[in-house]
Amino acid sequence: MSNRLGVGFIGSGFNTRFHILGWRGVRDADVRGVWSPNAKHAASAAKLARDIGVGDARAHRSITEMVADHAIDAIWLCGPNHTRIANVEEIVAAVKSGNGTLKGIACEKPLGRNVAEAKQIIGLVKSIGVPTGYLENQLFAPHIEAGKKLLWARGVATTGRPYLARAAEEHSGPHAPWFWNGKLQGGGVLNDMLCHSALVVRHLLTKPGDPLSSVKPVRITGHIASLKWSRPEYVKKLKSTMKVDYAKAPSEDFASAMIEFETPDGTIAIGEATTSWSFVGAGLRLSAELLGPEYSMKWNSLDSGLQLFFSREVTGRAGEDLVEKQNAEQGVMPVVPEEYLAYGYTNEDRHFVRAFLGEEKALLTFDDGLEVVKILMAAYQSAEQGKTLAFPPKGLDAFVPQVAKGTWRPQQ
Repeated sequence: MSNRLGVGFIGSGFNTRFHILGWRGVRDADVRGVWSPNAKHAASAAKLARDIGVGDARAHRSITEMVADHAIDAIWLCGPNHTRIANVEEIVAAVKSGNGTLKGIACEKPLGRNVAEAKQIIGLVKSIGVPTGYLENQLFAPHIEAGKKLLWARGVATTGRPYLARAAEEHSGPHAPWFWNGKLQGGGVLNDMLCHSALVVRHLLTKPGDPLSSVKPVRITGHIASLKWSRPEYVKKLKSTMKVDYAKAPSEDFASAMIEFETPDGTIAIGEATTSWSFVGAGLRLSAELLGPEYSMKWNSLDSGLQLFFSREVTGRAGEDLVEKQNAEQGVMPVVPEEYLAYGYTNEDRHFVRAFLGEEKALLTFDDGLEVVKILMAAYQSAEQGKTLAFPPKGLDAFVPQVAKGTWRPQQ
C-alpha cells in the first residue's frame, strides 16, 4: 500500500485555494489534480499547487478523467452546492464502470441543500463503499482545538461539564453570485454558514473522544432576517455586482439558532449559533465561547495579535491580503497571517489524509454532515413557524426552506 495519497479537487474557487495553501502543512499527500467547469480557473488552481510545491497538479477535463487518473486516490468535493449531486453521481458512475478506485471522498459544507439531498449523496457513496470525510474546518482551528482540550482536561475534570457554548461567523457577504441565490445555494446565510457554528457549539459541548451523538439536540429555536441587503440601495448594489434581485427573491443575511442539548448525564446544555452577511468590520470574524461552572474560553479570529495602520495617503486597489472578506484598506487593520492555518484548513486536511490512509479514524463522516443538515433545516422550520420545535420536527426529510423556493419575504 502506498504511504502517500494523491488528491484531486472538484471546484477551483476560494475554498479550494484555501485547501491548497494549507497543504503546505500536510504530509503524506500531494495535490495531483483539479477539475472545474471553468477550465481556466482549474488550470490556475493547479498552477498554484505546483508553484507552492504541494503536488504536481494538473487540470482535468472531467471528473471521470480525474477518477481514472492513477495518481489520484481521493477526491475533495469543493464545488457549488447546486452541483453536488451531479458531481457525486459522476464519481460513482466512474468507479462503478471500472474507470478507477478511490480511498476516500471528502465533502465541503453543507453536505446537501436539504435533508433529502444529503441522504441521496450518502446513498450514492455507500453504493461504492468508499470512506467519507465531512470537511468542517472550524473544528480543526488551532484555537478551538487547544481551548477545548485544556478546558475539558482542567476545568471539566474538577468542576463539571460545560453548559453553554456560543459560536458565530460574520462577514459582509459571499464571494460569488451563486451563494446569494437561494435556489442555487439552498438558502441564505443560515444554510451557508450556520453549518459551521452549529457544529462548533456541539463539538465544544462534547467530551473529547465521545461521538457528537452523545450530546443530543432536543429543541431548536431558529430566526432569520434580512437586515441589510433588502434595503433599496443595497438591492441595487447587489443586482449590479452579483446579478441577483433581492427585491424579487431575497435570502436572509442574518440567522441565529438556539439549540438545547441533552448530555449523557441527563443535564441540559445550550448552544447559541449566530451568522451574518451584514457584518460591518475589517473582514471575516469567527468567534467562539465555552462556559462551565468555574471556567470559560473565548476566541475571536480578528484578535490576531498583528495590526497595521494606513493613513488616508495610502491608496491602492481593493483586495483580501489582510483578512478574508476584507472591507477596507485604510485605518487600523487586523491581519490574520496564514488564514488557512488559523481557520483550521491545514489541520483538517492533515487529519483526513491520515484517515483515508488508514492511520486514524475519521472524526467526521458524511453521516455527521447529514446531522448538520437536519439541524439547519429544523432551524429554518422554526423560523418559518415562529416557535421552538422539538428535534427532530415532523416533515424534516421532505422540508425545503421558503428561501430556497424563492417564496420567502422578510418582515419590513
